[in-house]
Amino acid sequence: MTAPGDIWIFGYGSLMWDPGFAYEEVQPALVRGWHRAFCVISHHYRGTKERPGLVLGLARGGACRGRAFRVAGARAQPTLDYLHEREMVHYVYVFREVPATLADGRRVVAKTYVADTAHERFCGRLPLEETAAMIANARGISGSNLEYLENTIRHLDELGIRERSLHRVLDAVRRKSPSPSRR
Repeated sequence: MTAPGDIWIFGYGSLMWDPGFAYEEVQPALVRGWHRAFCVISHHYRGTKERPGLVLGLARGGACRGRAFRVAGARAQPTLDYLHEREMVHYVYVFREVPATLADGRRVVAKTYVADTAHERFCGRLPLEETAAMIANARGISGSNLEYLENTIRHLDELGIRERSLHRVLDAVRRKSPSPSRR
């Protein structure tokens, strides 16, 4: 049960399995009007200026399955401060509230980060082959862009969230990268 002052945080990428903050409850959640997409160019975590990568953002349209975390009111502000530091490295996201439907049927207002379409690093929907080429060749301070994609898919699959569009991207990346046995 949500107590006065508690907040909900909606995660759709790495926040789903690596929130980095304490929470009282976690629920599978659905947000309508937004979808998970590789629409943000990364020069930091998963790429560089010379070899930019792509990371996930929430883009307009469709629906997104993710996880909603209930944070106690006493920890709400420190949690929001932590998330701001983590997600707003280059201010390519906009912090906003979205309606979310939890797996148990409750409807809550959740705080999340959506891609800022006015930001220079917002790339929208790129062609599949261009997306795959960027992911195949990028590496940032948090590792390779391919590892990010594979990790995202693995965790989504473990949570029962089958994201066909991400599997198509992974298939395209693998077609571009020769297998170790063919090198």
